[in-house]
Amino acid sequence: MNSYEVKKYVKIILLLLAIFIGGLTLFFSQQLAQKVAKEEKKKVSTWAKAVKNSGDPEVDEANLTFYLELIQDNTTIPAIVVDENGKITQINVNLDKKMLAKPGYLEEKRQEFEEENEPIPIPIADGVVHKVYYGESSVLKQLRYYPYVVLGVVALFILVSYFAFSVSRRAEENQVWVGLAKETAHQLGTPISSLMGWVDVIEMGEMPENTGDEMRKDIRRLQIITERFSKIGSEPILKKIDLNDALEQAVNYMKTRSGKGVIFDVQLSDSPVFVMLNQNLFDWVIENLTKNSIDAMEGAGKLTYTISKKAGKISLDVSDTGKGIPRNRHKSVFKPGYTTKRRGWGLGLSLAKRIINDYHLGQILVKESVPGTNTTLRIVFNESV
Repeated sequence: MNSYEVKKYVKIILLLLAIFIGGLTLFFSQQLAQKVAKEEKKKVSTWAKAVKNSGDPEVDEANLTFYLELIQDNTTIPAIVVDENGKITQINVNLDKKMLAKPGYLEEKRQEFEEENEPIPIPIADGVVHKVYYGESSVLKQLRYYPYVVLGVVALFILVSYFAFSVSRRAEENQVWVGLAKETAHQLGTPISSLMGWVDVIEMGEMPENTGDEMRKDIRRLQIITERFSKIGSEPILKKIDLNDALEQAVNYMKTRSGKGVIFDVQLSDSPVFVMLNQNLFDWVIENLTKNSIDAMEGAGKLTYTISKKAGKISLDVSDTGKGIPRNRHKSVFKPGYTTKRRGWGLGLSLAKRIINDYHLGQILVKESVPGTNTTLRIVFNESV
């Protein structure tokens, strides 16, 4: 299964999870709304009884006061009382005075309430029954619509976040592609320039004794570069290699291509330490780390490579005496596009991380860094036995 299929299934799972959460939210909110509706029905029933009893001439003054207080306390649930002839006798609903002047408005409200809830009967006398039509309170209406509003806001947030993420991802991909193109041009530049120089020498009729050997070195360099870039996106072949030998080979190559102001100090392990390694890609990592360190030291300083072993893990520390990395940038330096150089493209450490983490199942991190003093990057491998 490739990465695109994995992303597709992850998106489907997230969508199903969002639907499940949304359904669960709606279910519980509706359950709560039903409970509130039952409580409101009880309140209206109590209010209806108070309306009935308040009109009873036999009710004493204390009880009458109590019933009137109950009637006045209902300020949230709209209700309309209709007598046995269908005539509206009492209203308990916040209405606009202008709307009350509209003909048929109260009847419209009564019909609206009848559609919302079953009317509550009020027995007045034998064969005489009044009815109370009531609607939902503003609180209940808000409770019913609240989950939809929340889900809408969440959906909008997800869409905006997804759009922002997509834009950010495309920008990062563009940085990677631009950086990879520049890295390719940078890698190819040296051997191609050298070969062009040798062509000029041949055309002038001057053939030094080592011409063939030097041209073969440049051609070999082109082959190495081709192999490096062909490894991107594919599974490289790993071999059991002594990290001491691999490091010496990589550092020796960089020594001949660095200025005289850089001091190389390679501290190997006392005994062989074997790891599963692709020498070509490992050389690329050391090359990128070394170049970054030399840039940080501005072409003059000490570079120290140290191999150590502990609890089945093999560590390779690359330390320089450069300007250092602020603590809040320790993770950012491995992201594509991050660079502190004016003409840099911020791909070297990103490639190094991909090679170590993805291809060698290791880890690369900033072990320590003191701004203006030193920086140590650590590569961790699993020991191969």
